[in-house]
Amino acid sequence: MTRRLWPASLGGRTALVLLLALALVQVAGLAIDALDRADALRLVQVRDISVRAISLYRTVALAAPEARADVVRAIDARDEGEVKLQDGPPVSDLPPLFPDLQRALRLNMQLVPMPLMDRPRDYVWLGGPRARRLVVGMRLPDGGWVNVAIPMETPRIFLARNFLVAFVLMTAAAGALTLWAVRRLTAPVATLAAAAERLGRDVNAPPLPEQGPAEIAQAAAAFNRMAARIRRFLADRNFMLAAIGHDLRTPITRLKLRAEFIDDDELRRKTLLDLDELEAMVGATLAFGRDTLADEPLVPLDLAELLRTVLDETADARVEAAERLAYAGPDHLTVAARPLALKRALTNLIGNAVKYGGAARVTLSPPRDGMVTVLVEDDGPGIAPEEAERVFQPFVRLEASRNRETGGVGLGLTIARNILRGHGGDVALTGRPGGGARAMVTLPS
Repeated sequence: MTRRLWPASLGGRTALVLLLALALVQVAGLAIDALDRADALRLVQVRDISVRAISLYRTVALAAPEARADVVRAIDARDEGEVKLQDGPPVSDLPPLFPDLQRALRLNMQLVPMPLMDRPRDYVWLGGPRARRLVVGMRLPDGGWVNVAIPMETPRIFLARNFLVAFVLMTAAAGALTLWAVRRLTAPVATLAAAAERLGRDVNAPPLPEQGPAEIAQAAAAFNRMAARIRRFLADRNFMLAAIGHDLRTPITRLKLRAEFIDDDELRRKTLLDLDELEAMVGATLAFGRDTLADEPLVPLDLAELLRTVLDETADARVEAAERLAYAGPDHLTVAARPLALKRALTNLIGNAVKYGGAARVTLSPPRDGMVTVLVEDDGPGIAPEEAERVFQPFVRLEASRNRETGGVGLGLTIARNILRGHGGDVALTGRPGGGARAMVTLPS
């Protein structure tokens, strides 16, 4: 339950924590204010009860003894409190009043002037806020008692309408400002993530604007410096590969010319084959570097049409396998890609399926969760699970022979994965339950 309620995004978590903290602060602040108001209302209530009780006592005490009963009946008629004229103090099952509240009532009674008469000689206090009723017995100077019963309710501050309205309005206003501020503050994080995603697909992506709060501007500047270093590193590596290719091709060509002068035919043939293989490895290595560092821009591309084109070209190059090439999927599906690089990656995968599996069945699936899936299946011996990842390493060949015509150089899958990852996708190899291998390609839709 906690995991379900806890948001996954940074903005959601920040907003939730701030809203909860805000609600607690609002409750605490309003509670303190309500308690202060309760104290103020209690003081007003104590003063009002004190004035009413002592005023009733004064009214009865100033009357003649034989007229006090009529005075009491008149007071009841005015509904100023339940007054009883008795010979003794009040008798009730109510508990005694708290001492501090007794002192407060007696102090407030002292504020009421009592001219031409003495104040009560004795007091009896019963009930209180919990009983919702206060009974005060006051002894008259001639020995009788005036017992007064007055309602005494506890102030209900937290149930007041203004308390709830204030809480809702203040929380809603502060919550709206909190959500707005969190969204504004976390927006650069999403921008940075999108920029990193673009950089992964296109090393020449435009830099981030270095503006906003100081921390955001510093992060954007650091990201731009990192992207510049990556571009500089790739450019230097490209220059290095070009220089190596230029320096190696010349001696290989010289060695081929010299091999022609070897008198032994078998030795000459083997030497030329070794030089051809060496030249192919150099060419594949240079191609690997060029494909990794390609500056080809991303453009809208019909992936379905590209797959059909690669299959047609493969059928033209391998006529014997033309009947075992098939495509299944939508007629058209547009993605953002580098046409030449993506074509080479798909050509490598389909060519491997035909070379080692004797067939290539290509299935294109519609976008799901922002990704397009392409399956390339063959009818070969398949691939062991422990080898499924190792084959993507440079110069790794699962084919047992060292023949370049059957086993290749070992860079085809490496080039394909680098190209696809450069597009924001990937490729993985697995064995099929019925035999054969399956290459699953994913690309952003």
